[in-house]
Formats: sequence, C-alpha cells, structure tokens
Amino acid sequence: MSKSAAFMGLGDTPDLERIIADHAYRGVRLQLAVRTVLVVLIALTLVVVPPARDAAVCYAIFACYALWAAAVAVWMGHSGRAHVDASWLALFVDLAVVAALTLVAGIAAQQSWTANILTNALFMIPLLACTQLRPGVCAAVVVPTVAVFLTASWATMTSNEEPWSSILLSTMALAGLGGGAIGLSWIQRSRVHTIGTLVRDRTALLAELMNLEQRERQALSERLHDGALQYVLAARQDLDDVRNGQSDALDRMDEALHESSRLLRSATSELHPAVLEHVGLAPALADLARSAAVRGGFDCEVNAEGWPDGLRTSVDSMLYGVARELLTNVVKHAAAQSVRVDLRWTGQRATLEVVDDGVGIGAQVRDRSLTAGHIGLASQELRLAAAGGSLSVRPGTRTGAVARVDVPGIPATRQRCARSAATSLERGQ
Repeated sequence: MSKSAAFMGLGDTPDLERIIADHAYRGVRLQLAVRTVLVVLIALTLVVVPPARDAAVCYAIFACYALWAAAVAVWMGHSGRAHVDASWLALFVDLAVVAALTLVAGIAAQQSWTANILTNALFMIPLLACTQLRPGVCAAVVVPTVAVFLTASWATMTSNEEPWSSILLSTMALAGLGGGAIGLSWIQRSRVHTIGTLVRDRTALLAELMNLEQRERQALSERLHDGALQYVLAARQDLDDVRNGQSDALDRMDEALHESSRLLRSATSELHPAVLEHVGLAPALADLARSAAVRGGFDCEVNAEGWPDGLRTSVDSMLYGVARELLTNVVKHAAAQSVRVDLRWTGQRATLEVVDDGVGIGAQVRDRSLTAGHIGLASQELRLAAAGGSLSVRPGTRTGAVARVDVPGIPATRQRCARSAATSLERGQ
C-alpha cells in the first residue's frame, strides 16, 4: 500500500493509489507556486526597502533560501510523486527563513520597515501548509508560525514603536487564517477520502459483477434442480403408477405438477421483473413474499393499502429488485419467524419497508459482508442513490431489523407524457 493511501486509511487498489497520489501531487505543485511568490516577495522587500543594518546577513540568508527553493522545485519536478510525502518538511524551512530575516532586520535597527513587511510574509506560511492533505501536519506548521509571529513582533516592537494592541490583533488575524488553513486541509482530506471510498466500492462492485452472471446461473440451476425438477420427476413416477392401474397416483401427480408450476412461476417472476407490467408492483411483491416465506420458513405479510390499485411508476422495477434482495437476505441470514412488507405511495414518493424479527444486522456486519464480496445490498443502495432515493437499515424495536427504502418516482401516465414530449421535441429539432 502506498504511504498516501495508508495515511488516508483506505484500501490498496491501483485506481485508489493513483487518485490519492494525483491530489497530493497537485497540493505539492501549489505549494511550489506559493513558495515562488514568497521568494519574490522577500526579494522585492530587500531591494525596495533594504534593511538599515546587517543587510549583508539578510542578503546571504535570502540567497541560500532562493537556491534551496530552486533546488526543491527541480527535485520535485524530476522525482514527481515519489517524494510527495516528505514535501511538508520544507514548510519549516520557509518558516525559519522568514523568522530569521525578520529578527535580523528588525532587532538592531532603530526603525525597520523591512521587518514589518517580512513579518507580514508569515501570513503566507498557512497558505503553504493548507496544500497538504493532512490537517495534523498543517496544524504543526500553523502553531509555530503564530508563535514566531508573536515573538518577532514583540522583539521588534521597540524599534518599530508598535503598541501591544496592534501586535495582539495582528496575531489574532494570523491565528484565524491558520485555523481556516487547517479547516481547508481537513476539507480536502475529507473530499479525497470520499472519492477514494467511492473508487474502492466501484472496484469491488466491478470485480463482483464479473462473477455475478455465473453465480446467478448456478443459483438458478440449483433452485430448479432442488425444486421444480424434483416435482416433475415425481409426477413422471406417478404417471408410471397410473399406467399400472393405481388410481391414487393421479392425485399425487396433479399435486406435483401444481407445485412444480408454482415454483416455476415464482422463479420466472423473480428473474424477470417484466411481470410488473402485467400484474403491477403490489401483486408482484405479494408473490415474491410468498416465495420467500416458503424458502425461509417464516410468515410473511404484505401491506399495500397505501399503494393505489393499478398504479405503475418509473421505480417499480427498482423497488422490486430491492425487495427481492432484502427478502433474500432475510431468508439466508435473519432466522426470522415473521416478516412484514409495507408498500406506500405518498407525495410522488414510494416507500418500502421490510421488517423482520430475526437476529438483526448492524453496520459492522454489513461492512464485513461487503468486504467478503457480498455486494447485493450495496449495489441496490447505489442504484437508489443515483435515482435520488435512499436505503437505511436499523435495528428493530426488540429484535430483527427494519429496512426502509424511500425513492421519488413518476406515475406511468406522466412518464409516458414526458417521453412523448421529449420525442416531439427531438423531431422538431
């Protein structure tokens, strides 16, 4: 894992390391640009307002600093991202140089405008520090900068005849700027962390989706083999018994074929959400719940009184997929005795709740499940977020879990009108 990825607390993936390294390197290049401005400012100060005493010492310090800044710029340009993590150490050199020039130019002189200007140059140090993605490093630079500013102002206050009130107010202004720099550094880190998390989740989703089709085929094969196929084979045996004159075999064959057709219809409805176009979301969820109840051995109640009869919306397929994933998780992991599914449509928003009395699920369990490659719930959550919705899972009142889905939708009639208008507009163009 790269050092940048390590201090961000994120996983080790090539895309993630590249993104973090790019952001860190941009910060270093901005640091080099601000340092160049600082070098130019010091040079102009020493030329336009030269120190009254010890000018040779000030020029020598500046010459060394300018050569050092040029060497750092060349070094970073050739090494690129290899030395990004060590770039923050240069900030202490900037601070030390400005402090030394201020003290040399201001202590010995009766009145030194050079020291005044160089003291103000300390305000650029927090700008250099906020280019870092580490708020701790930024704070480690800002705190001594404020201390140096206060010390330098106090050391030169006699020669500059500056009152304490002016010194304290200027120090307060620098402290405020430093606090803002620390906050800005934290915001940058938070943004990169968010981007890194999204990249990590995307990488995991892509890796998992590559094997999704194979797993779905295997699951379908096992389900058909262990379910409908067994009833068909039993019906075939009963057919042989009918040929041998056993009249009760007809009843057994009829029951086997009935159960086989039910299982096949259930599998078809789960695999192909196009049935929503024929029966609607509420009946489709009822059939899905019955199938899950049979597989999980629990009682399942579907409450769709808040869903208007015959309503079709733009999010029916999405809600059906989320409900299927939630009920599948209940079957596999919840060990529930009863499950309730509530479906409502209010204010152009659809709400789906799946409540069970099982063992429950916490945030740590979800994180471990995602780490292990089980991305079903995570992928549904991303789909909902893309549609402006949300998925939340919280513990139940006593036991179990409550999964709530909320997503905006468009009724089918309005959706068709919108598509028709868009088509007419395209033809008009």
